[in-house]
Amino acid sequence: MLDLRPNCECCDRDLPPESLDARICTFECTFCADCAETRLAGTCPNCAGELVRRPVRPAKMLAKYPASTKRVLKPQGCQAAA
Repeated sequence: MLDLRPNCECCDRDLPPESLDARICTFECTFCADCAETRLAGTCPNCAGELVRRPVRPAKMLAKYPASTKRVLKPQGCQAAA
């Protein structure tokens, strides 16, 4: 099950579970659409994987399986990729 991390690793923008602006790679590194497209050119700076839109967990299932609250911030990796 996806963690649904709460923020962009580059800019720390909030990405709530229902956000359509969240992008993830296969390791669930999480970025906002703006950073993913403009700073990272669609490639994860951590693993070189493709960044794709994170699916939205239905509200009914979100109540049963809540999103992660652990924030991850690695702006240094985003600067190197820019």
